[in-house]
Amino acid sequence: MHCHILEIISANNNVSFHTPGHKNESGYCRTFPVALTDTTELSCTDDLSSPTGAIACAQRDIADIVGAKRSYITTDGSTSGVMAMLYAAKGRGGKIIVPRNSHKSVWNACAILGLEPVIVQGGERGGVMLPPSPEQIERLICADESISGLMITSPDYYGNIVPLKQYREILKKCGKLLIADGAHGGHLAFCDGGQGYAGAYADMWVDGVHKSMPALTQGAIVHLNDLTLADRLEEGLSIFRTSSPSFPIMASVEYSVKYCDENRQKIAQVMLMQADVRKRIENSGYKVYPSDDWTKLAVDVFYAGIDSAAACQYLEKKSIYAEFNDGRYILFYLSPMTDEASLCRLVSALEEISQRQDVRGCFSPKFLPEEDRGNYGYLNAVNAPCEYIELEESLGRVCAANAGVSPPCIPVVAAGERITTAVISALAGADHCFGLENGKIKVVKL
Repeated sequence: MHCHILEIISANNNVSFHTPGHKNESGYCRTFPVALTDTTELSCTDDLSSPTGAIACAQRDIADIVGAKRSYITTDGSTSGVMAMLYAAKGRGGKIIVPRNSHKSVWNACAILGLEPVIVQGGERGGVMLPPSPEQIERLICADESISGLMITSPDYYGNIVPLKQYREILKKCGKLLIADGAHGGHLAFCDGGQGYAGAYADMWVDGVHKSMPALTQGAIVHLNDLTLADRLEEGLSIFRTSSPSFPIMASVEYSVKYCDENRQKIAQVMLMQADVRKRIENSGYKVYPSDDWTKLAVDVFYAGIDSAAACQYLEKKSIYAEFNDGRYILFYLSPMTDEASLCRLVSALEEISQRQDVRGCFSPKFLPEEDRGNYGYLNAVNAPCEYIELEESLGRVCAANAGVSPPCIPVVAAGERITTAVISALAGADHCFGLENGKIKVVKL
């Protein structure tokens, strides 16, 4: 495997009178070994903002492997990619269709860029929001010419993959954009012939490769297929990406794509192990959510009569950590690097939990946004005079900023929506929230 970026930073033994400030000092590098490859834009490296050397070669290789016209590495996670893509989309119209279960970065981008999100909510399965139907998307597109396109998340946190082909047909017919937040789906390019991969249909998409591929945290890639958007997208990336990108993260991004490309058989083996593990978990009295994405193992503890928080505490005592639990599902995330021994430990621990009395209890109901949320308007709300009030006193008020639970960083209430009893209960009972300040929530002034 030839990794261009790794090659240039592995040979880094220069006397440093440039950033970063650790200067590769020996004691520091013993404490933080990654510092040995941590460098900056030099004549012997390259510049992510205008690459001509190793980074340019890496990006061309990545595009060739995944089938994109162009690919752009980012070391700021998928968030900067989402921001840049929506910046490019704004040139096509002042509104964008946004499913209700979109990541907070999508909502934040709309607020920053002055894009009005046209909110759409699909059905539900097992207490999990499903993608909107193609018919819903078509109705919205036909009703408003100012809509630039659809910003879709695929796969979502629970492994639901949207009907990309049908969306694409509708949007292409109407001359609108299909943009995908594929933060959790980069690995799909290397499985089952790329089935379900956003890049097969999207005009622009972002792969958060650090989520499910062997890359360092914050490693991501923005891809482009519609070259008429290239100038705007590159301008957006220059605005939202850091001007001091991490070379170790960049190298790990290139490595992750090439590793997955060269180890498709290993990925297939992990997929088979996951299928076997799924059966064993279900034989232990649990149900497992029917995810479309093999890396998402969502164990439903409701039918087993188990308290999800107590179950997670038991797992953590055995040094097994889930991605998160939402009160009903415990989410375990796999990757091509998941090994059989780890999966066996997980199955054994879940089997033990199913027999224990000290983890018995009712599940905490998952929050699903109500269909009737009012029509104050997202941009109206974020730009209106506002105030912070106690969460318990906010019933019926119009929210002025998104608030939700982390993870999965999806708003429980979005700006412009009215605060309900269910919203208050979900936010008050969460361990980690965004959008609250010392127990207070931001609302539009009366």
